[in-house]
Amino acid sequence: MIALDTNLLVHAHRRDASLHQAASVLVRELAEAPTPWAVCYHSLVEFHAVVTRHRLWEMPSSPEAAVDQVRAWRESPSLRILHDNDECLDVLHDLALHGAVSGGLIHDARIAGCCLIHGISELWTVDRDFRRFPGLRCRNPLTG
Repeated sequence: MIALDTNLLVHAHRRDASLHQAASVLVRELAEAPTPWAVCYHSLVEFHAVVTRHRLWEMPSSPEAAVDQVRAWRESPSLRILHDNDECLDVLHDLALHGAVSGGLIHDARIAGCCLIHGISELWTVDRDFRRFPGLRCRNPLTG
C-alpha cells in the first residue's frame, strides 16, 4: 500500500499551490479507486496547520475549509488512516539519530516511522528530505 505525505495533500487542496492540478487529480484518483491507500494521522494534522498558516499563504484556508477537506478524504472507502502505536516512538528515535534529524524535520521522521511500522510499500512525496530514512521507499508521483 502507498501512503501520501502532507505536501501532496496541501498541493491537492490549495488551488494556488504550484502543483495543485496534478496533485488534485492524483488524490482524486486514489480516493475513487478500490485499491487501499494511506495517510498518517500526523499528516492530516500537519495538513491543517500548513493550509491555515498566514505566513505561507496570502489567503490561507479557513479552519472550516481544512476540516471539510479532511472529512472529504475520509469519505474514501479505500483510505486507511495510519496511527502511531507503541513501536513508533522507538522507530522515530532511531530514524532521527540515523538521519541526523533535528528541528522541524522530526515531523518527517515521525511520518517515515509510522509508514515503516505499518508496512507501507512506498511513500509518495515531493519532499527529498525523506531520502535520509533507510527502509522507506519514496517516490514523487508528479514527476513520472
